[in-house]
Amino acid sequence: MGRGKPTRKRFWRLRSNPLRRRDDIIEAWVVLAAWTFAVVGGTTAGLVTAHATEATLAQQRAERHSVHAVLLAHVPKPPAGRLSSGDKALAEVRWTASDGSNRTGSTLVDAGLRPGTRLVVWQDSHGALVTEPPSAAEAALEGAVMGGFAGLSLVGGVCAVGALARWRLDQRRMAGWDREWDLVGPKWGYRTG
Repeated sequence: MGRGKPTRKRFWRLRSNPLRRRDDIIEAWVVLAAWTFAVVGGTTAGLVTAHATEATLAQQRAERHSVHAVLLAHVPKPPAGRLSSGDKALAEVRWTASDGSNRTGSTLVDAGLRPGTRLVVWQDSHGALVTEPPSAAEAALEGAVMGGFAGLSLVGGVCAVGALARWRLDQRRMAGWDREWDLVGPKWGYRTG
């Protein structure tokens, strides 16, 4: 008899086998369910989160609009050697709202500006000062990042639950082997130890 090419048994835990235990079948289903839920659930959670994030940011872009404002007070520069391109300070500004009323409020402005400097600030539909909404490209990137985090978080949780279930099944198998060995071991004769 010649030796043939060894074949790999797929789904061996689900096949009929005299050595297969009930815990082996449960473990096979746990692994299958974990992989399915990780792939389908992770993808779904990522896509839903990404679309929700992009929709929220698109709503912000629709509700917010820019207005011209005038700086009311001097904004001091930070101490020498600490200036960077992103240095901002909170300062009072005055602007005309969409209803024609003059308003004042605080917003972040670049450091080193003098009173009377004209600025562009953003307000919401109620006339309150808000931050500039992200552009469409920034919203898409933020949606992708948030969707990726959501999907990976769900996959990590599913993998942790699956690993915990498999660990518990291993503990049950070991306890079963201990019980069986206590029954069979003395029949084999003298034990050392």
